[in-house]
Amino acid sequence: MATTFPDLAGTRWRGNAELWVDPLGDQVERSECTLAVEDGSVRYTWSREGKDQQGSIAVRADAAEFEDSWHQPQPMRCRLLEEAWGLFQAEGRYGPEGDWGWRIALCFRVPTSELVLQMTNIAPWGEEARAVRMVCQRV
Repeated sequence: MATTFPDLAGTRWRGNAELWVDPLGDQVERSECTLAVEDGSVRYTWSREGKDQQGSIAVRADAAEFEDSWHQPQPMRCRLLEEAWGLFQAEGRYGPEGDWGWRIALCFRVPTSELVLQMTNIAPWGEEARAVRMVCQRV
């Protein structure tokens, strides 16, 4: 699966990040962000309340590993969703009981040539809520 985006290897991207942290998902916090694609991994930067944050998703043949200085400081192993759309999608579990879900998708918007990294939070009862979206242009 790590070879699903070889044409993007070594590329750098810059754009805007959106973060939703309110319980209803109605209030967005915005910041600038960057993405870098290298060796089957996506590394990114963003900020919250003026503090720089960083994260990465390392995609391997059978799984992905996600970590983020604010969301997920300890690496989270995620399963790849093989039949999913986009360049890749991965899903992991977190929380004391592992009953919460986290889905990550990387997509390339053909009409606008933008790279989009999107993260979705999944509640134990199945409700999905937007968490993060980064929309970037190549630099």
